[in-house]
Amino acid sequence: MKRRYSLRLYLAGAVAARAGDEMSGPALMLAAFALTGSTVEASSLLAGITISAAVGGPVLGALLDRAGRPGLLLAVTLVLYAAGLGMILVGLGRLPFAVTIVIAVVAGLLGPALSGGWTAQLPRVVLGDHLPRANALDAMTFSVASLAGPALAGGVAEALGAPSAVVVSVVLIALALPAAWMLPARPSRARGAQTTSVIRDLAAGMRVIVGRPSLARATLTSVVSCVAQGLLTACIPLLGERVLGGAGRGAVLLSCAAVSALAANAVLARFPRAVAPDTIIWASALVQAAALALATVESPVVLVVAVLVVGIGEGPQLAALFAIRHREAPDHLRGQIFTTGASLKITGFALGAAVAGPVVSWSLPSALALAASVAVFAAVAFFTIPSATFSSSEDQVR
Repeated sequence: MKRRYSLRLYLAGAVAARAGDEMSGPALMLAAFALTGSTVEASSLLAGITISAAVGGPVLGALLDRAGRPGLLLAVTLVLYAAGLGMILVGLGRLPFAVTIVIAVVAGLLGPALSGGWTAQLPRVVLGDHLPRANALDAMTFSVASLAGPALAGGVAEALGAPSAVVVSVVLIALALPAAWMLPARPSRARGAQTTSVIRDLAAGMRVIVGRPSLARATLTSVVSCVAQGLLTACIPLLGERVLGGAGRGAVLLSCAAVSALAANAVLARFPRAVAPDTIIWASALVQAAALALATVESPVVLVVAVLVVGIGEGPQLAALFAIRHREAPDHLRGQIFTTGASLKITGFALGAAVAGPVVSWSLPSALALAASVAVFAAVAFFTIPSATFSSSEDQVR
């Protein structure tokens, strides 16, 4: 008798893959700086592996939705992503940097597999009434990864050298392979249902995201919230320098946000139905807005409290977003909707970080105030979408 795939195996694989992914960005930056001596090349490498996710996510999701064994495709994707990281490391200082950037961009196309692509498989692992709690636990894996990944990158780079940090991130991603490989297959009748082209599936997925009001609201609010989070992240080094006495100490602030997000989702996992996910989406944006406004007070204690509150807003918002996606997404488009959503959030974060650059150099409080304003706009944006629109679009994809 075949043993049933367990939630523990799913979560273990998700933590390993996502920690490796969170570790890979800082590790690549440190390795690029150590091997080339250029901060411009280091930041360009990180940008290259991040920005292409916006393109790769929807296509990857559509392919996962069409696969009879999505776990097999996910495992292959993890292998290729890990191989891409290895090729980048080997190419640094040996190949022309333009070639290394191209490798990073190609590898980045596969990045959404570690976030949305993995989460989209959860309903085949946990069924019925157990899904809300499992969803909150899945969201916690992101907080664990965002806490452990950068810390591991810095620790390994300090102890063994920056290139070793990239190697460890590759190993972590490889450790997730068994959990991905053994994910449940799609039911036989669902496999036979895929008769449309990938292009038509992509169009259908976008119609679902736009046409189902609660999904459209959650997507819009989460993406705008990510813009605010990108603005805050760009402020972290200067906040560390001015308020905590050193730019490097700004990393502590990111850890604080990750810890409080993890704690908030742990509470949510115990009481998964205490608050409707749709309410959590917009309320969490307001919590983040209040915290970002509080961060403008240049006091160490107040700043740490503010960042902790940011995490309390971020963690439940992510869990609520997953819950809404699972509830609203048709099974044959679930992977695409999750990976497309992940791509949009990555793009929003990158946009916020890019906009913050010149604003931070002009005025740090203004940059934080801008981030708070964007978070408020994220909450307001939730209510700009009517509760019953594009119903015909819904009917077309059922």
